[in-house]
Amino acid sequence: MVAVAAHAAPAPGRYDGQLCVALSDAAPTCGPAQVDWRSRQQVRVQLSDIVYRLKLHSSQLDVVLTQGSMQLDEFSADYAWQGDTLQFADRDKGARYELQLGARKKAAANK
Repeated sequence: MVAVAAHAAPAPGRYDGQLCVALSDAAPTCGPAQVDWRSRQQVRVQLSDIVYRLKLHSSQLDVVLTQGSMQLDEFSADYAWQGDTLQFADRDKGARYELQLGARKKAAANK
């Protein structure tokens, strides 16, 4: 995959999202994700107790996968934007990922 520079990263904030993962040629498995877009480069994606920490560079991203305090995996990959969907792959494991961003959540009102 090649990065599509025309798509700007979303504004920092919390988003509803969906993460889809496909292994080999199998159909993807998808689940709801809490997305915390912390800056133009730093993203935290949480599915239950699994957390993907993404660091985006100009054409590649770094991924650190954790469960609780245990690091499960780490890899770097090319990425591309398709609309509001961030696509990347771990070629060594034959895994493809799609992070679909939904609506940005409104900040909680102070009481």
